[in-house]
Amino acid sequence: MSWTTEACQQSDMVERDFLLEVDDHKVPGVYWQPVTGAQRLVLLGHGGTTHKKVEYIAQVATMLGQRGIAALAIDGPGHGARVAERWEDDPTRFPAMWHSEGGTQTVIRDWAAALDFIEAEQGQRPTGWWGLSMGTMMGLPVTASDPRITVALLGLMGTWGPNSDDLRRLAEKVTCPVRFLVQWDDEVVPRDDCFELFGLLGTRKKTMHVNPGAHAEVPAFEIAGSVAYLDRHLGA
Repeated sequence: MSWTTEACQQSDMVERDFLLEVDDHKVPGVYWQPVTGAQRLVLLGHGGTTHKKVEYIAQVATMLGQRGIAALAIDGPGHGARVAERWEDDPTRFPAMWHSEGGTQTVIRDWAAALDFIEAEQGQRPTGWWGLSMGTMMGLPVTASDPRITVALLGLMGTWGPNSDDLRRLAEKVTCPVRFLVQWDDEVVPRDDCFELFGLLGTRKKTMHVNPGAHAEVPAFEIAGSVAYLDRHLGA
């Protein structure tokens, strides 16, 4: 487990890549931190067919940094630098790519290893999760399994997809505060399935925000509001 690039300062943020070896596979990751340092951390889960540095993930990292919060992202199974073959234009391959390295259990181990690595370098800090769509396919199991995560932003996912059974099984173990986003006209994940998954979450401190629009049309004010939500719950 090691850093693979020198720290690169971009505006008020420092970005640095790392590479982990977990079980029999490699996990590429990136860490963002304000130049002034950070006493809080958010894990960022990217969506399906994208990667750890996709534009909206980098934007959320920047928004968090403006609030003095560091951010961490890794490529999910079958995504980003974990695969040599590009397949994003063929979304029918998504289930196979999700399961390519072990699916949900691999995701849980990979994120635990990434958080262990950053904590060894930076120390333990209040930690939250931000992830939509596949970011919830990863984030719900990770939040359910790792007590270090004390607040989560989830959504655009339901009792649907290649790890739907895992989501159903683990949802009741999510006991931290959760904000859950749903797009009313979602053409990818049926909204009724999203409602069902929200109902299965074990926490009593949960809110659902529903907006009109397709899967990828989450309003900008919801993204900004989600960052403010994590900021508030992670404390000063």
